[in-house]
Amino acid sequence: MCGLSLNVPPQSVYGFLGPNGAGKSTTIRMMLGLQRPDRGAISLFGRPLKDERIALLKRIGSLVESPSLYLHLTGCENLEVHRRYLGAPKRSIEDVLATVDLTSVGDRLVRHYSSGMKQRLGFAQALLGDPELLVLDEPTNGLDPAGIHEVRTLVRSIPKRRGITVFLSSHLLSEVEQVATNLAIISQGRLMFEGTREELRQRSKQQIIVEVDQPERAYALLIRFCRTVTREGNSLKIAPDGDCKPAQINSILVKEGVAVTRLTAQHPTLEDFFLELTSSPGPEREYATR
Repeated sequence: MCGLSLNVPPQSVYGFLGPNGAGKSTTIRMMLGLQRPDRGAISLFGRPLKDERIALLKRIGSLVESPSLYLHLTGCENLEVHRRYLGAPKRSIEDVLATVDLTSVGDRLVRHYSSGMKQRLGFAQALLGDPELLVLDEPTNGLDPAGIHEVRTLVRSIPKRRGITVFLSSHLLSEVEQVATNLAIISQGRLMFEGTREELRQRSKQQIIVEVDQPERAYALLIRFCRTVTREGNSLKIAPDGDCKPAQINSILVKEGVAVTRLTAQHPTLEDFFLELTSSPGPEREYATR
């Protein structure tokens, strides 16, 4: 780690991303007090973890991949075991079951739960202590599409329903893109980007895609006006700049008798931006906001 500092807004869904080996799991283990840093110190909620370990960790709930459940017990009985360990009030079981939409199956043996239901029960366990921060590490691992959808819906709802901040680490970029309000991308322990989804869109480079019947002629015409034009088959990719915008591009081509069959402006996806930041890490490629 290179002095990693993360600014996680309250009641946000904070997507924590990075390639394998970037330091995501190490960061989470240190946040949860499961691993000590080689140097420096860990602070949570602006307080030193070393000095206030128990008090700070009580403010965090966590679910790392698959939950640890007793299959021969019911959902309620599993939560009762965890409730006693935490010293949480008895009414909290009914409360968290309602949050994860498992009230109707609370008395059913967990061995009869689907994978998605087991994962939601794991969420309920993590919520029992009424934490301020919920840390999720790969919460959709091993789930089928239905289970992934259930978890996605639950993650979206938690900040509003419970007033809890969600810290979500996952390798499924498309899933994170659908639920996260804020994003952080790290590479080799270094923060490469941190901000909202809108800030990510503003930093990403828009492209104009044009499909034409005369690609060679279209390329020759547009290269006079546009700084960056690349050709792929019958398509041209153009970086908008100055007068080189969709309306002007269409006007230039039509005026010269080139038929335009498609013209769209596209923003790169989270995956595109992620690959751009992490493929060649280094100071010259950083998009850090701090």
